[in-house]
Amino acid sequence: MKKNEKTNVMRLLEQNGISYQSHFYQNTGALSGPQVAAALDQDPGQVFKTLVTVGKTGQHYVFVIPVLETLALKRAADAVGEKKVEMIKEKELLPLTGYVHGGCSPIGMKKQFPTVIDVSCENYKTILFSGGRIGCQVELSPADLKNMIPYTLADLSEDHETGE
Repeated sequence: MKKNEKTNVMRLLEQNGISYQSHFYQNTGALSGPQVAAALDQDPGQVFKTLVTVGKTGQHYVFVIPVLETLALKRAADAVGEKKVEMIKEKELLPLTGYVHGGCSPIGMKKQFPTVIDVSCENYKTILFSGGRIGCQVELSPADLKNMIPYTLADLSEDHETGE
């Protein structure tokens, strides 16, 4: 992907008149969220990853959390009114969302699933998340993201002392 090549996420943001900043990090060897944050010289608390789950009811949910955090499945289930949620299998991601692992964005999925973003996003003027391809992140304000996709806020990160 060339630096100036637009992703579907970028096109959707532009179509909706939402300003964003794009960040590219190909050829850095960055794969994990913390590596991406380091490659972009960004606060890892401000860089978010997109996780797709399935509830006991069969409904799919999207959770967006800081890259250094682990999704607390019980908190996630509570946030969407499910008894239990679990991560979908990696092979299910592309057919379900249209995105590959490492390039999944909450914007532009094949279908809009209920989305919950970690409340920590409110600590930042802007957050970064996948631009829809590996090697690309987009940065925009949580308010602008809310204008793009409906979402709710919840404390979704595991408490590192209790593991919940």
